[in-house]
Amino acid sequence: MARQLTAPRDHSRFLKTVGFLLTIILFVKLGGFFTWSNNISITRVIKVISRIAMTTSIWYLYRAIINRGAVASFGWKQSLSPFLYVVYLFLGLLSVMWSTDPGYSGLQWFMDMEGLVFAYYFIACFILIDYFFSGSAVKMYQVIGDAVMMMISIFLVGMYIDPETFYRLTHGGEEARLGGFIMNPNELGMLCAVGVSCFIFNIYRKHQFVWTFIKIGLLMWAVVLTGSRSSTIGCLLIAFFHIRQSSNTKLKLAMYAGAVMVVPVAVQTLLIKEHGGGLDEVMSMTGRLPFWTALLNEGLPRAPFFGFGFMRIATTDYFQGEHIFTYAAKMTHNTFIQVLMNLGFVGFFIVLFQLVFTIRGFLQVPEKEKSLICVGVLIPIMINSFTEFGIFGETNYGILFYQLLIFYISLSINPLLTPGEKIYLYRRRPDLRPA
Repeated sequence: MARQLTAPRDHSRFLKTVGFLLTIILFVKLGGFFTWSNNISITRVIKVISRIAMTTSIWYLYRAIINRGAVASFGWKQSLSPFLYVVYLFLGLLSVMWSTDPGYSGLQWFMDMEGLVFAYYFIACFILIDYFFSGSAVKMYQVIGDAVMMMISIFLVGMYIDPETFYRLTHGGEEARLGGFIMNPNELGMLCAVGVSCFIFNIYRKHQFVWTFIKIGLLMWAVVLTGSRSSTIGCLLIAFFHIRQSSNTKLKLAMYAGAVMVVPVAVQTLLIKEHGGGLDEVMSMTGRLPFWTALLNEGLPRAPFFGFGFMRIATTDYFQGEHIFTYAAKMTHNTFIQVLMNLGFVGFFIVLFQLVFTIRGFLQVPEKEKSLICVGVLIPIMINSFTEFGIFGETNYGILFYQLLIFYISLSINPLLTPGEKIYLYRRRPDLRPA
């Protein structure tokens, strides 16, 4: 089948509309993870309606792309990564039978599964566009970056209009962090880092230089306002990662010089905070190390093989060490310990191998741009996974990004179309008919 090198003119407006709708759908989908009201009932209604509505919307958009002249004939690459992820979810579903709170485990599992369905159709849209509308300006990194920028803009404007809502006071009210009750500042910082990673690809293709640097600057400013140490580290690692990919020596030297100038400021303002307990707090990871020690020494031996049930870390809602003084928490602040507690050693080794095959898939992708996108987005969500909810924790948009990456490296168009599929394609796309 002869591939069209550039998108035909009569499809340009359609593709522009698709790109806009993909951005809006992802923006609303991300909004479904935020707490927009102090009223629990209102928050639950907003989250349920927005998430399910956006999953339905992405399916309709997927069908619109097919009706425009694409064929949904998919194959699988790196099949072990999605297979092991499905095995992990299947074990999570089974764990409802022995969970210490079946209702909570079932709800968390349903939300992860709903996110997986959304991720499949979201990535399928890009796969169809890339194959059947080659040369389209609709890029996944641009869509994710713009959706993140729209969300962060709400917080950057809101901190001036309503600082009590958009700021969270910590350390006895001495420190204010962007996020408020709406979103955990560390999670918000991770979202900023994902946006930065995506916008960097506009620099690679020399697209909208001025706007790109403005957007990256605003996102970096938001990271500083969140006071998130993990997100700061993530942004620095993303910068150094992309510096190494550049072939422009002058650009590399300039970026290295800029990074060296930023590091001391980042260390002083974020890693060693004035009201944050200094190095003692950093070395204990804000009290997480004793909490993890208590979890592994006291909690894990009670259910070592299959855990306490999906997203459950104890027999009660909160875990607090009996012999090691710790704070009480409902989640572990480490996605791997979270799996170890809720699905035991069986679940832990499943996700460990799943992660290994996923990263292996990132590195084996023949398209360099796709590989760089996957690694660039993985860096901030993985760093977040070591200190917060993470990619295998309670439902959050870090999980959604990880699911997107799994399908991004695994899903592909099957070039061997059936006779029926060829007839369907050529009727709608005579420009793709072989000579």
